[in-house]
Amino acid sequence: MTRLMPKPENSMSSSDHRSAIVVGGGVVGTTTALALQRKGWMVTLIEAEDSPRAASWGNAGHIATEQAEPIASPAMVRGFAKPLFFRGGALALPPREIATWLPFSLRLLKAARPARYERAHQALAGLLAHAMPAWERHVAALGAPELLRPDGHVVLWESPDSAARGLANWQAADTGTARFRPLTEAELQDWRTRIRSPVAGGIRFEGSGQIADPTRLAETATARFVADGGIRIIARVEAVGDGEVRLSDNRRLAAAQIVVTAGVASAALLRPFGLKAPIIAERGYHLQTGPEVDWPADLPPVVFEDRSMIVTRFAGGLRAASIVEFARAEAKPDPAKWNRLRHHIAALGLPIGEDAKPWMGARPTLPDYLPAIGRVPGTRGVSYAFGHNHLGLTLAPITGELVSGMLDGETVAVPMEPFALERFV
Repeated sequence: MTRLMPKPENSMSSSDHRSAIVVGGGVVGTTTALALQRKGWMVTLIEAEDSPRAASWGNAGHIATEQAEPIASPAMVRGFAKPLFFRGGALALPPREIATWLPFSLRLLKAARPARYERAHQALAGLLAHAMPAWERHVAALGAPELLRPDGHVVLWESPDSAARGLANWQAADTGTARFRPLTEAELQDWRTRIRSPVAGGIRFEGSGQIADPTRLAETATARFVADGGIRIIARVEAVGDGEVRLSDNRRLAAAQIVVTAGVASAALLRPFGLKAPIIAERGYHLQTGPEVDWPADLPPVVFEDRSMIVTRFAGGLRAASIVEFARAEAKPDPAKWNRLRHHIAALGLPIGEDAKPWMGARPTLPDYLPAIGRVPGTRGVSYAFGHNHLGLTLAPITGELVSGMLDGETVAVPMEPFALERFV
């Protein structure tokens, strides 16, 4: 590993054993910085961009406590071909990106073997069991409990066959701390009045939830962090050393602890330490209207499972999100993905018009669909938390609590070994 130069400029004293730099300002990085700050750490948060554009802030806003089974599973392997984009599904494997997604896919297949999948399942379920309580603590500490809406979500099916299959699949699934019930006939009829497509069946989850306004969450978290003495720097981190970081403008900052929470970019930052992080940019797309939209503000997120699409009402508008595209993070967005969303929106008759704003972001995903959380071996002051795939928003507060507890030498809520990067060889 190449060491950074000594005597760096620093935003805090490197001799202060309670100083920390968090690299990456997505929801995981922000909540980790706040968790450390609440425990008395002097924290600098380094973000690559001033405006929140990470996948953390462009997702469906869903607190997905029901997703206790990793996506890398034997069932996923058996049904791999059905959801492919060219067949009308949401899974896109662009031919031009084969050098990116083929090696990742081979690792995913290994992770989906029954014994390894079961270990990952137990680890993820244990982590998710703490997700909602951690969110409740987080928004309370922000002084904005209304940002969390723990009101569950709805899943709808459009044909009797898909309703029967979908219900059977959920009945056989491990939904963690979330529970569901079939929608009543009155509830089904209500949804039939809202959408154009048929509604053959549906279920209502309890124990899941959503963020009321992702933009306000980002702004509130940033404001609280700065108000409580945190230092926020907009810059790109070029390299990480033991207690030091180097920025793209050659500034060097020092702290007792460095926490890498930079999403897809984390792999390159950790590579000099000999750690492998076979991560991919699992890109998602959305379209969103403005706040003046004919969709009740109190409706929970609704998953149109036949279309692999989730629709969420935020304070800022109505958002339709979908697509799992394996590609390089920096590859250009594919307009065909937004066109597919528009097709679904039109078929459902949703009030999302041509003026809806398009967005694309990269979920940082590891082959076993577990996050990476742990310490860098052989260092005194480098740790990491990234790779949360579809569950970055869901797991952000509990991740922050785990990292702050780990750095304080506490006994944390879940075993950390399953999330260490040493699992990849």
